[in-house]
Amino acid sequence: MTVGASATSYAGQVARFIALEGGEAAGKSTQAALLAEHLGALLTREPGGTELGEALRRLLLDPGLPTPVPKAEALLMLAARAQHVAQVIEPALARGQDVVCDRFSGSTLAYQGYGRGLGVGALGEVDRWATSGLQPDVVVLLAVPAQVARRRRCGGEDRFEREDEEFRRRVEQGFWELAAADPARWRVVDGTMSVEEVASAVRKAVEGGK
Repeated sequence: MTVGASATSYAGQVARFIALEGGEAAGKSTQAALLAEHLGALLTREPGGTELGEALRRLLLDPGLPTPVPKAEALLMLAARAQHVAQVIEPALARGQDVVCDRFSGSTLAYQGYGRGLGVGALGEVDRWATSGLQPDVVVLLAVPAQVARRRRCGGEDRFEREDEEFRRRVEQGFWELAAADPARWRVVDGTMSVEEVASAVRKAVEGGK
């Protein structure tokens, strides 16, 4: 596999790595599942995707557990990602299977880089080290205004859903800046449409439209 290439060729097949990004209640999990079904792709998520990753997910999201400091939070995210890439994503791509991931590096840069104020420079370098340079071929950002996301949320269920509006604003700004800085890979989709309309727009974005 060629790290950083636009797609991975194996046995005559071209495998793609696609990540869905966005804030809380943007509809990522629903759309990731629909896209994976449409493509016949492996569906996975972050943090998680492996036994170790799911254990780290509980540590990161459970508000009943001790709150990690921002750097510890970022490193736990990256530890889960390193395991995920090595154990799940790279093997799937190597056998010619598309992968659809609910969150990837963009979320770390938006949430920990912008939201927690760690910045994206050093954090991006450590992320590239953790992933051995692997990047999604396409990143679909589901854009949902803050007031719409608030209506969709059923209450603060995990640590990030309990964050204040200022934190959410920084995360949203982070996602927009990341998308603007890398238009070749990032596609922005209006997440306020119906589930079916968003799914159609996501498929179009993945297939080359914008």
